[in-house]
Amino acid sequence: MMNENMFGGCQPSDCASCSSNCGSTQENNEMPGTITLTLDDNSEIECAIITVFSANEKQYIALLPLDENGQNLDGEVFLFTFGLAPDGSPILANIESDEEYAIAGQAFNEFAERARAQQED
Repeated sequence: MMNENMFGGCQPSDCASCSSNCGSTQENNEMPGTITLTLDDNSEIECAIITVFSANEKQYIALLPLDENGQNLDGEVFLFTFGLAPDGSPILANIESDEEYAIAGQAFNEFAERARAQQED
């Protein structure tokens, strides 16, 4: 979980519509600002893309789940492995082991610290 003040002056709940270039959004303009996930129960949830990042030579994506109003009030972040299909569409997969999740989580926390430091400058 992240707290709501993670990115200094901006709120994580604003990521989907943010244009502050604080580093909390995916820098590749070809990627959409949000992605829809289908959960195990076939329900869908819209998520803002926070960033795609590397750890241990693998790609991961950090997503901020949004409510029906496009907000995230609890600061929860989802982490998945990330890749691109030949047609450019994103491929997400669950992180299977606790060890790999810890590695990805640490890399995301480092990203968040850098983003916070940039906001303070």
